[in-house]
Amino acid sequence: MTISDQKAVLIHYTLKNDQGEVLDSSAGHPPLAYLHGAGNIIEGLENALVGKQAGDKLQVTVEPAEAYGEYDENLVQEVPMESFAGIETIEPGMQFHAEGPFGPQIVTVTAVTEESVVVDANAPLAGETLHFDVEVVEVRDATKDELEHGHIHGEGCNHGHEEAHAHEE
Repeated sequence: MTISDQKAVLIHYTLKNDQGEVLDSSAGHPPLAYLHGAGNIIEGLENALVGKQAGDKLQVTVEPAEAYGEYDENLVQEVPMESFAGIETIEPGMQFHAEGPFGPQIVTVTAVTEESVVVDANAPLAGETLHFDVEVVEVRDATKDELEHGHIHGEGCNHGHEEAHAHEE
């Protein structure tokens, strides 16, 4: 069976940046499970996996446009310290949920002064070219339940559906 839309796919992967630093990996963990065609993983990686099958190993380079987008300086802003009232310590690297123009978003603190906090709403990997080493572990038909929910249940799922749907099996 080959990877195409509405297939449940399990992969092992290692993600590196242009400098060869490992940013993420499934090594030592269960494989990543995703529903192909549902936008569960970045576009460039999903596109590269079309037509692959269990046992296939590949290296994929994904440019920012098909990953987390280009870095946008307009998403960096200085916010008055008063906006963080009630928070005792604010340090670079901390992340907060904020209301953005298109709904909730995560911002990362990049600098702190006595009067203000600089926050960045870019995705942490925005502007990065990503390099994946991938091994396809399993490809199967997604269940009706998985298609309705838009993601895979069982191994690799951390959405808490197993207990709620146990009576349906």
